[in-house]
Parts: sequence; C-alpha cells; structure tokens
Amino acid sequence: MKVELHGLVYAYEMYGEGEPLLVLHGFTGCKESWRSFSWKTDYRVIAVDLPGHGETETPSHTERYAMEQVAADLAELLTILNIDKVHVLGYSMGGRLAIAFACLYPERVRTLVLENCTAGLETKAEREVRMRKDEELAKTLLQDGVATFIEKWERIPLFASQDFLPKERKEQLRQQRLRNSAAGLAGSLRGMGTGAQPSFWEELKHLRMPVLLLSGAYDEKFFHILSRMKERLPYGQFVQISDAGHAIHVEQPEKFDTIVREFLQSHKEGIS
Repeated sequence: MKVELHGLVYAYEMYGEGEPLLVLHGFTGCKESWRSFSWKTDYRVIAVDLPGHGETETPSHTERYAMEQVAADLAELLTILNIDKVHVLGYSMGGRLAIAFACLYPERVRTLVLENCTAGLETKAEREVRMRKDEELAKTLLQDGVATFIEKWERIPLFASQDFLPKERKEQLRQQRLRNSAAGLAGSLRGMGTGAQPSFWEELKHLRMPVLLLSGAYDEKFFHILSRMKERLPYGQFVQISDAGHAIHVEQPEKFDTIVREFLQSHKEGIS
C-alpha cells in the first residue's frame, strides 16, 4: 500500500487483527523484515518502509530524512488510519525512531519495544564526529554502489554473530539489502544517522508507557547503552537474549517472537 505523508510517498503493509502494532526496521532493512512473526494473530501489524528504503520514496533533500520529520509522518499515518494509540517496536535505526516518536508523541504510544538501539549521542562533539563518519560512509556508498557497500557492511564487527546463520538465511538477508538504492541509503545516513538526530536521553525520564529493552548477549556496546536507558525509564524492563548479537530478531527469531508477544500481551488494553 502507498500513502502520501507531508509530500513524501510511503510504502507500508498492514495485516492481522487486534490492537495496532507499528514496527520499524533498521538501516538497510524494509517492511518485510517482520512478516514471519506470530504477532499478526493478535495484533494489527503496520510495517513501514522508512525514507530511502524499500518502496518508500527517496527524498532529494537531507532534511527530509530528519528524525523529527519522519516521526511526524508516522503520526500522520496513524491519523489517516484512524488509530489513536499504538504499540511501537523498533530495531536499531527503527528503534531510535521509535524513541523519537514516543518522546514527541507520547499520547499516541501504548507500549514501546526497543531492540538494540540508543536514545542518541549525548554531546554536540560526539554528534559532530559521528556525522563526519556517516558523511564519509555515504560518499563511499554513492561512489562504490550498493553491492560493494553491503558486502562491507555485512563484515563489520556489529554483525559478526550472523556468520553462524544458515547460508540460505544469509543470502535472503543480502538480497533484501541489495534491493535498496545507493541514493536512499546515503540520504538515510546523512539525515537519519545517529549523529544527525537529537539526543533524547533527558526525555526518557518523562516516558510513562511500559518499555521493553532487548539486547543480544554478544552485543556488548548496546548492552551498556540499554542498561543506562533502563535506569532513566520509569517503566523500563530489560531482557538480554543469549546466543544473539545486534539483530536478535534475525539470529534468535523464536526467542524474540516469544518475549515480544508476552510483553505485548501483558499490556493489552484493559490489562494492568
């Protein structure tokens, strides 16, 4: 399905019945990332291709990828779908967007599920360093093309634990990533990267919805980040999943499915 949100055409899909669940993919991902999970039996899943990814348009201006703008687009999508409140699940880049959405539109979020992500970099200096790195990465991507970029991207230490995935599964992931465009991924790095987004650390203490933080045992960096986030969240719950790295939903899909389902079920409307 396609919908125009503040002048940008988004692709999304919706399936299942029940309370709405908005799911947000990571960098190089797409809306199809969530199709295999069981939530559709109890929830109306809304999966969105984020700007520069999948079938959603690739904006020509970096500003159009800004986290605040994309959060506003999601709010508009929910309004169009006549949805007041929604469960939100986000992974990595999608998790950062989920945090931004919850901080900017808290009245629209019933629960928040965050898989290996951050509330942003806390100082201007850190953000400037990261923006320079993302700019270099974006230029390399545009110069070398998607195939070369993805080959290098899959070899970074963050995804080392995915080497143990079955060959067929790794090939499926690669083919999905290759369907993205160089311009779209570069725009996302420049406008929606960790350096470009505001820090939401101070806003975490104001979130009043239940929040589930999920970390893979092999991902030490995000274990420490999520542990700090839990300290600031009034209603945060932290779960570390064994035998998984950064992409838990890829490496341990059954465990991920079960933990998320149990959390959502415990916070359905009418259940305290």
